[in-house]
Amino acid sequence: MKAIDKKSISNIRILTMEMITNAQSGHPGIALGAAPIMHTLYTKVLKKNPYDSTWFNRDRFVLAAGHGSSLLYAILHLSGYQVKLTDLKEFRKIGSLTPGHPEYHYTDGVDATSGPLGQGIPMAVGMAISEEYLRHKYNKDIDLIDYYTFVLCGDGDLQEGVTAEALSIAGHLQLNKLIILYDSNDIQLDGEVKKCNTENVKERFKALGFNYLRVNDGENCDDLLKKINLAKASDKPTLIEIKTIIGKTSSKENTSKVHGSPLAALEVEEMRKAFGGKQFEVKKSVYNYYKEVKEANLLVYNYHKEQEKLYQEKYPLEYLEFKNLLAGRKEISRSDLNLEFDPNYSKATRYVSGEVMKILSNIDKGMLGGSADLVASTSISGNDGDFTALNRTGRNIRFGVREHAMAAICNGITLNGATRGFCSGFFVFSDYLKPAMRMASLMGLPVIYIFSHDSIAVGEDGPTHQPIEQLTMVRSIPNMNVIRPCGREETIEALLVAYNSKNNPTCVITSRQNILESRNSLSNENLVAKGAYIIGKEINKLDAIILASGSEVRLAMDAKKVLFEQEIDVRVVSIPSFYLFDKQKEEYILEVLPKDKFILGLEMSDATHYYKYLNGGKLLNISEFGISGKASDVINHFGFTVENVVKTIKENI
Repeated sequence: MKAIDKKSISNIRILTMEMITNAQSGHPGIALGAAPIMHTLYTKVLKKNPYDSTWFNRDRFVLAAGHGSSLLYAILHLSGYQVKLTDLKEFRKIGSLTPGHPEYHYTDGVDATSGPLGQGIPMAVGMAISEEYLRHKYNKDIDLIDYYTFVLCGDGDLQEGVTAEALSIAGHLQLNKLIILYDSNDIQLDGEVKKCNTENVKERFKALGFNYLRVNDGENCDDLLKKINLAKASDKPTLIEIKTIIGKTSSKENTSKVHGSPLAALEVEEMRKAFGGKQFEVKKSVYNYYKEVKEANLLVYNYHKEQEKLYQEKYPLEYLEFKNLLAGRKEISRSDLNLEFDPNYSKATRYVSGEVMKILSNIDKGMLGGSADLVASTSISGNDGDFTALNRTGRNIRFGVREHAMAAICNGITLNGATRGFCSGFFVFSDYLKPAMRMASLMGLPVIYIFSHDSIAVGEDGPTHQPIEQLTMVRSIPNMNVIRPCGREETIEALLVAYNSKNNPTCVITSRQNILESRNSLSNENLVAKGAYIIGKEINKLDAIILASGSEVRLAMDAKKVLFEQEIDVRVVSIPSFYLFDKQKEEYILEVLPKDKFILGLEMSDATHYYKYLNGGKLLNISEFGISGKASDVINHFGFTVENVVKTIKENI
């Protein structure tokens, strides 16, 4: 290892300690222990260009161990990204570009938001899937797409269940351009790893279909580089176990005390004094070294740009298709789907969603996704056959029963930039997807989730499969649009809203049971985009309002008919999306839901979000777990009948 590498690593270590000490918060252990790994990666391995930090052909890097953010920010600063020394001094402070954990679309050079352990590796798997798909679809005698995906993880990441699911998929699909760097220091927050985990890492990864390599000395950059080059030559995904010392060079090295507690200020001052220079200072020779790396990378970048130009000239149609994927989706309207309005349609909305997703995927060749071993039940699958080790251009991903990883992988697919991830499962199991759904919302990723079996109408499978609190849960995620359509037309419009979304994910919640269409004509505008609208207008006068979503809209329409026969004139308002309705102007909200009328909320769930719009009215909901029985009997048991709706309205007006 060259002297400049040693000097750079020392400078990086001190810089990160000054960041953490200045913030009085952070994680010194990984910043000190993994500094040689990050230095090697950014100076000798990664193909990148800080002048064009979102360049599509850059190698991707995910800091799965996001608590090591100080190390990443220091490296990004040295590498020439838009992270200044002043930003390092503002580490973990409100409004700074150097938040506590890396945030995508916030700090230049960060490829994924990370920090919740377990999420990083699945996202990297998604990135690797996208690279394989795009490379095999578009590359010809000229390579348009070619990048590797690297991950830095720790013990905690590998212990998470979601990671186990993702590793299983990666090995099965032989994603050989995925390289995981395992910062293996035998210490975690509560003490030695062996106190909670004694598995054989090598044998585990070999069994998963991975190539396993080991670096015995984490300070040996030359050996690490050699192992990375071996990994690149493998026909399997690779895990490189790198034996490091947590908190290396500190008084607390090799102990759990250094994991998440800042070093004493005096110790950091002594580190700086021994190295030389002022606080937060970078040696000129270190800057110069990173500048040389940047210039060398620029030559690689220019070469790829020349290849891209040649590709454009030789394959203009393919290039245009790819650039359109990269530039962002053109908005699609209902007329683009060529679906006729059918007032007599009465199938379950899960079948509609499958039909529409097939059409959208035919239009957009960048859509990749599938179901959690539930295509027969949810009707959702990708086009063009299965994505496999032998068929890289198939767009249906067989996730298997791996809901946790499925959602996180879709985040990675969408982070790729040219591809769009979607996935599907039973709604009650959205609990398994929730952490990754939250990450998608945080990153502003337009991932599409299609959940079926939306209520107690699941029936005989009973309370374990009947969602109650799940609608409240997903509706409560900031930046998540949750749409529960009431019939065929709303399902079509919901998926158009989901597809056209740019900066937020969307959940479309569909039914298991058949539902009669509640619309009486084709709308000239997307009514779901309003969030809520009048689907059943009062005939002569307005006596009361029924506010409902999903299959309960049909129930409300049937009750409306009976009530009118009893000289009670009600309005039915469908509210497929609280997220979108909340964004409407107050004038429209009051037009749909005037405050001087009794409002009955109707939903077969916890339905907490209804209270915002009931204006002191009443909510017919379910605040307990379901029961097993025929769907119709279960629905009747909980009072979701025309008779009960009519009775409730009459008692309250």
